[in-house]
Amino acid sequence: MHPRPSPIAAALYTLRDLEVDVIIMHGPAGCCFRTGRLLEDDGVHVITTAMNENDYIFGASNKLIETIHEVADTFKPKKVGIVGTCVSMIIGEDMKKAAQEAAENFDIIIVETHGGVSAGDNTTGAIATLKAAEDAGVINHEEVERQSEMLKKATELEKTRGMAKGEYIEPNYGDNKVKVAKIILDAIKDNKKVTIVLNAKKETSYLFADIMTINWQDYDLTAPTYIANTDETIGLNYIQKHAKTVNETISKPVDYTTGGLDEYPITGIKAEEILKDLNSDITIILGVPHAVNVENIPGTSIAVTDGPRLVKPLKEMGYDYVVTELDAHSKTLGVDNIVESEFAQTLRGIIE
Repeated sequence: MHPRPSPIAAALYTLRDLEVDVIIMHGPAGCCFRTGRLLEDDGVHVITTAMNENDYIFGASNKLIETIHEVADTFKPKKVGIVGTCVSMIIGEDMKKAAQEAAENFDIIIVETHGGVSAGDNTTGAIATLKAAEDAGVINHEEVERQSEMLKKATELEKTRGMAKGEYIEPNYGDNKVKVAKIILDAIKDNKKVTIVLNAKKETSYLFADIMTINWQDYDLTAPTYIANTDETIGLNYIQKHAKTVNETISKPVDYTTGGLDEYPITGIKAEEILKDLNSDITIILGVPHAVNVENIPGTSIAVTDGPRLVKPLKEMGYDYVVTELDAHSKTLGVDNIVESEFAQTLRGIIE
C-alpha cells in the first residue's frame, strides 16, 4: 500500500553501481525525476528522451537515436545505460534496435523495465539491469547470479518483516535519541558488554557507520565490539570501495566481518550467530536491522533505521528501542567518506 522505489529507480541505481557514465531514460522528462536528479550528485549524467503525447501514439525511436548521438557528442562516454519507462514499454519501443541504428562506439546496457513489471518490486528492475549488463559483456554470469539471489532475499525480507508487509503503516520517528544514547553510554561506563552491528546497504554505510568512528578510548571508555558487513572482496568494484573506506575510517578494526555491503539480507543471519556467543548486555544494529531476528539477541536491543515506516515492524519484532536516521540515501549519494549521523552526534554531545 505504500509508495516504494520502483523497478525503474532500482535500474537507475544498479547502473550507477555498474559505473556507467550516462543514463538515458526513454520516457517523459518527469519520470523518476527525484532519482535522476539525486544520481547526478553521484557523478552519473541522467537525461531523458522527453517523450510526449504524440510519441505515445506514433513512437519515439527516432528521439532515442537522436539522444544517443547527442550523448556521444556531449559526454564522450565509455559506458551508457538506456532504461525503459512505463510509456516506452507499454507502446512496445524497440530500444535495442534504436541503439543498433545509432551505432555509437561505446558499451550500451539496455534495460527493459517499467514501474509495474512483475509484482512491481523494485528489485526486479535491479535484476533486469544485471542481466542486461551480462548481455553487454560488462559483468559475468556468476556475479549476476549472486546479486540476483541477494535481491530476491531482500524482497522477501521487506515483505515478511519490512514496510512491504501489506497493511498500512503510519510513519513513526522512533525513540528519543538522547534517551537511547544515555542508555548506551551508561552501560559502557558501567563496563557492561556493548556490541555495535553494521548491517547496512551499500553507500548508506557511510552514514550508519558514523557511530563507529567515535574514539571511545579518548574518553576513557571501553570500545564496543564491532560486527560489520564490510568484506572488501565481495561485490562490484564500486561497492568494494565503500567497504574499504568504512574499514579505514572507523575507530578500530572490525572484530567480526559478516559479508559484503550488498549482502545485507543474509549478513544479519551471520550476525545473529555471533551475537548468541557474545551474549552482550546491549546490542545496537545499524542500517537494515530487520534482517536480524531480535528473538535471537540476548540483552537490550536497539535498532537504528532510515525508515519511519519501519519503526512499527521493528517494535513488533521485539526491538526494545528504535532510532530513525532520516534521508540516509540522499545524504550518502555522491560521497566517498563517512557522513554525520544524528544519533552519533547525539552520543558525542553527551560524552563531551
